[in-house]
Amino acid sequence: MTTVLVVGAGQSGFQAVASLRDRGFDGRVVLVGDEPGVPYQRPPLSKAYLAGTAGLEQLHLRGADFFAEKDIELVEARVGSIDRAARKIQLEDGRELGYDFLVLATGARNRTLPVPGADLPGVLTLRTRDDADRLRESLSRAENVVVAGGGFIGLEFASHAGRPVTIVEAQDRLLNRVATPEISAYFADLHRNAGHTVLLGQGVAALHGDEHVREVELTDGTRLPADLVVVAVGVVPDTALAEAAGLPVRNGVVVDAHLRTADEHIFAIGDCANFPCVQAGAETRLESVQNAVDQARCVAGAITGTAEPYGSLPWFWTDQAGAKLQIAGLLAGADRTVVAGDPAEGKFSVLSFRDDVLIAVESVNRPADHIAARRLFAAEPKPAYADLEASAFDLKAHLKARAA
Repeated sequence: MTTVLVVGAGQSGFQAVASLRDRGFDGRVVLVGDEPGVPYQRPPLSKAYLAGTAGLEQLHLRGADFFAEKDIELVEARVGSIDRAARKIQLEDGRELGYDFLVLATGARNRTLPVPGADLPGVLTLRTRDDADRLRESLSRAENVVVAGGGFIGLEFASHAGRPVTIVEAQDRLLNRVATPEISAYFADLHRNAGHTVLLGQGVAALHGDEHVREVELTDGTRLPADLVVVAVGVVPDTALAEAAGLPVRNGVVVDAHLRTADEHIFAIGDCANFPCVQAGAETRLESVQNAVDQARCVAGAITGTAEPYGSLPWFWTDQAGAKLQIAGLLAGADRTVVAGDPAEGKFSVLSFRDDVLIAVESVNRPADHIAARRLFAAEPKPAYADLEASAFDLKAHLKARAA
C-alpha cells in the first residue's frame, strides 16, 4: 500500500490530504501536526476570532468525523528528522513513520524583534490559536497597546482589537511589501481615522520593563507607554526539517514546477515552498490561503498521476477598519499605476503595469473589479495599457469587450 505523509496540519497540509481522497487515492494518508485537535484556519485569528465574533468550531477546516470518514490518520507530534534513504520520519516522541511520498507543509514562523526586552512578559505574537487566545486575554487588561509592524497581521489586529492602538512601522509606508503606495496611503488614513496612531519610518530599538513590558523605545529615542506589545514584523519559512535532511533551501524549500524537491519522493507546498512562479517569472514564496490550497491540489494531482505544472494566479485579501482589500496578481516589477474610481468614496482599484501589460489589480470595496481582474488574468493575452485606456480603465467593460 502506498503511504503519503503530510507534515504540517495547516491550510496546505489539510488541503493535501483532502485532495488526495477527492482524487480517489486509496493508499494510507497520514497528517502530522504539532497542535492539538483538528486542523483549523489561521486568517480568522487576526479578525473574527480575535474580536470574539467567531468561536473555536468556526475555525475548524473540518470536524473529526471528516477525517474518520475519509480514513485520514491524524498524528499529533513534532517531527524530529527525515531519513531520506529509508523514507521515514522520526517523531520527537520516538515513533517512526514510513512513507512513499512525503509532503512538507511546515508553513512559516514569526520573526522576532532582535532588540533588548523582546522576551518580556506582555510581548506577544499572533500565529496560532493559542497566540490569539493569549492576545484576547491580554487585551482585556491592557491600557496601552503598541503594534510593531504595519503589514497585514499587524493592521488586522489593530482593526479588531476593539480599542485605539499605536502602529509602529519601520518602513516609510504601511503594507510596504505587498501593496502600492496608493493603497498604503489609503489604509494609513483609514487607520488614523479609526483612532489609531500610525508612526512611519520608526523602528523599535528596545522594550523596557521589569517584570512586564512598560515602554517601547523607538529608533529616534521616543518612548511609548505600552503594557501590551504585538510583534507583527513578518515571518520566515520553517525549513529546519528540509535543511537537516539535505534538501536545497533558499528563502524556502526549493521546488520545481510540480512542487517536487530535489528528492523525487518529497514535495513542499504553502508558505515554506520557494517555487518557479509563472506570474513573477522568478523563484517566489507566497504566504496566502489561495497559494496553500492550490499548491496542495497540484501535489495531490502529481501523486495520483495527473501532474501539471503549478501556475495558479496569486490572489490575496484582507479586512481592515471596515474596508476590504482584494489583490489579484503580483506587483513585482510594476512601473506604472492607474487609479480607477475615487479613494475619497472608499471604492476604487489600483491597476499596476509592467512594460505596459497589466500585472496586478488591488481593489478596495470593489469586488466586481477583483472578479473581473481574475478572469482577465486567466486568459491570453494579458490586458495591455492601451486596451484598458480605451475602456477608461473599467475592468468590467473591458472584459465584456473582449468577450464580444
